[in-house]
Amino acid sequence: MRWLRLYRPWLSVIVVVATLCIVSLTVSAQNQPSPGKIRKSGSCSHDDSGLKLPEGFCATVFAEGIGHARHLVVSASGVVYVNTWSGDYYDFDKPHDGGFLVALQDKTGAGKANVIERFGETVQTGGAGGVGIGMYKGSIYAEINDRIVRYTLPAGSIVPKDAPETIVSKLPLGGDHPMHPFVIGADGSMYVDVATATNSCQAKNRQPKIPGDNPCTELETRGGVWHYDANKTNQMFSPAERYATGIRNAEGFAFDSTGRLFVTQHGRDQLHSNWPELYKPEEEATLPAEELMLLKSGGDYGWPECYYDGVQNRLVLAPEYGGDGGKAVGVCASKMGPVAAFPAHWAPNGMVRYEGKSFPSRYRGGLFIAFHGSWNRAPYPQGGYNVVFQPLDGDQASGPCEIFADGFAGAKKTPEGAAYRPTGLAVGPDGALYVSEDIHGRIYRIVYTGDPAGRAPKGAPCPSISASAGKVVQSSAQPPESNTENLPVPEGSTADMVALGVRIYHGQVGGASCTGCHGASGTGSTLGPDLTKKEWMWSDGSFAGILKVINQGVPQPKKFRSPMPPQGGAQLSDTQASAVAAYVWGLSHQPPK
Repeated sequence: MRWLRLYRPWLSVIVVVATLCIVSLTVSAQNQPSPGKIRKSGSCSHDDSGLKLPEGFCATVFAEGIGHARHLVVSASGVVYVNTWSGDYYDFDKPHDGGFLVALQDKTGAGKANVIERFGETVQTGGAGGVGIGMYKGSIYAEINDRIVRYTLPAGSIVPKDAPETIVSKLPLGGDHPMHPFVIGADGSMYVDVATATNSCQAKNRQPKIPGDNPCTELETRGGVWHYDANKTNQMFSPAERYATGIRNAEGFAFDSTGRLFVTQHGRDQLHSNWPELYKPEEEATLPAEELMLLKSGGDYGWPECYYDGVQNRLVLAPEYGGDGGKAVGVCASKMGPVAAFPAHWAPNGMVRYEGKSFPSRYRGGLFIAFHGSWNRAPYPQGGYNVVFQPLDGDQASGPCEIFADGFAGAKKTPEGAAYRPTGLAVGPDGALYVSEDIHGRIYRIVYTGDPAGRAPKGAPCPSISASAGKVVQSSAQPPESNTENLPVPEGSTADMVALGVRIYHGQVGGASCTGCHGASGTGSTLGPDLTKKEWMWSDGSFAGILKVINQGVPQPKKFRSPMPPQGGAQLSDTQASAVAAYVWGLSHQPPK
């Protein structure tokens, strides 16, 4: 249920001390007995990140509180440029003052930005920020609303002085995926993700048992990668520039040394909640796999007719197009599969190929991928919220992925509970890896303190794609949420019904996944509203009104981007639906604290 802050005589002393510290750190990293062991990076000098990294790696918080940081790029001089996003995705928060684009510079060498400058569109000029950002021929390219624009950087300045030039305009907005990440090749070829407006091309998005449109006319303007020229201005979006199709959401891009382009794919959601007769509740959490794909001109990667089953290692027919729960292949036999796959719903956002020389050689030529974290695994444990390393051999994976950086989320790996959620990646000229996150606007800088030519550490293996969903997560809510005796009971209901509603809400009965959108305590997330407040958009807040919304769902939300299916995609009895309504009523009618 839908519910990113001396004196000259001492100088020589400081230099000597710093040198000794560096040497000490290097020797320590090289002499670790277990290079594959993951440990908290806080044991490194000046590490304040809280991240868990392979031995020898350290991280610092390069910047904090810059806005909802999405993708980023680093100039040849080491200036980090970040695009930040706003709007309804972040529950109508107040955007940061200044432009949505941020330039970050470390002039002291301390591993932290001490120069922060903003530029670009503002709320006052009609901007809402963006996701995509790139650099080509010394200029900054950035997504803003429905455009990709170019800012020329004058000599001696890290921010532009003049207004930008429009490279592409009229990019589609709205729907489930309104963002436009992109990448620019050495020849100026610009590849733009124009992701889908729907989950699976249904006439009624994310609603149970609704067939997919056939043909899926959405593919004319969405669900693929478009090709433009970064050297040309005033290009306009049209179906003619589509480069590849059948891609639900390709947020991560990376070229290899030969010019081949890899992209990530967000797999579709809600197999069980929309087709409960074909999929078990736990398959909502384990299907389909996320994908890494080799992008080819004219390639068709299967959406919406197909999804990738990581257990069977093949594309199978989606239920909206006649699929039978994973057995039938049909037209998917002719579609292009991935070169690597990852656990379901981890949400691969940023991606970068490592070509730096400061990390051990085993990382060179491989891909780092930032996983934003899942919501659709509820009521089972969520996954992702990390950065993984995927080794490559040519155009294929040369081994399973490894969890390179973890600990972003903190104690709660959920959309509403995570402390930080990684989303963008870039490599600096010195080989440092930068990671952005979009809750508090934090930028991390990860470096290697050991000898790059020495024994290479490894991260922990990624969980198996075929691993079980795990056990239903118990509520971590504190009273009064976890103590139903303290919740008010609507007229005509009972305390026992409220207690049953708690169990259903948390997925312990009935197969509902309410916590995925509304949080374990009902306080909401970027996917669903806070249920503990008396703010009603679809009813008068009465028990009867809440029950009606639960049973009918919310096909067209007024604020949040994705709809809620009837009964949150579960198949509840009348008694169970009433119990959930009683619990939600109780949450919203608690006495003032």
